[in-house]
This record gives sequence, C-alpha cells and structure tokens, in this order.
Amino acid sequence: MAKNVKKGKVTKKRVVKIEPLGHAHVSATFNNIIVSLTNTAGQVISWSSAGKMGFKGSKKNTPYAGQLAAEDCAKVAFDLGLRKVKVFVKGPGAGRESAIRAINNSGIEVTDIMDHTPLPHNGCRPPKRRRV
Repeated sequence: MAKNVKKGKVTKKRVVKIEPLGHAHVSATFNNIIVSLTNTAGQVISWSSAGKMGFKGSKKNTPYAGQLAAEDCAKVAFDLGLRKVKVFVKGPGAGRESAIRAINNSGIEVTDIMDHTPLPHNGCRPPKRRRV
C-alpha cells in the first residue's frame, strides 16, 4: 500500500518526521486560502484549503472559509502530535486572521506570526486603470 510506482521503479513513500514544534503557512490570495502545517524542516504534515472544504467561487475568500480550512488542517496535525507552531502568512486575502485564530483555538499554540507578503519595490508597471 505504501509504495509508489513511477516509470518501472518501485519507491517507498516518504515518512514525515513529526515533532511538537512546527510551522504553519497560510497563503491567502484573492481567490482561495491554503493552510499547510509542516515540521521545522518544511515537510508537510497536513494541509487544507477553502476549495477542499467545499466552497466555490467568491465564497472561498471569506474569513469563514479560512477558519474551516485551518480547523480541518489543525485537527489532523494535533492528532499526529504537533503542539506549537510559528505562523507565516502570505497574501492579501480576507481569511488571514481567522485562519490564525482557528489554529490557536484548536489546541495548537501559536508562538510567532510573520507576514511574508511579497511587496514590489517599484518593479513592473501596473496595468491601466479600469474603466467601468
């Protein structure tokens, strides 16, 4: 069961080492919210998204969708033994804060919150203004 077949080779499935300390990566774009809980090496323990929780269209970028995705992800990781996380938030989406609160309320302690939203240093020229 735990074997992957790739072009004739038989490889064993990678086993992720789960420690009580880890990282939580929250990617909140305009269209979706993706929450990944990883160990300190960056190997994913569990992940979830608003689309995976059944939201479609503009409802994926709501605080409630972010909360449900974070709760689902945190429940799996808590059962596997994750207890403290450092949160890295990226993107301008609406569900950033609610996702962090949901992780904290599920029993996983949030130690740090870091914002890694990419900001242009006057790079590309923006598109023309919309005429509506």
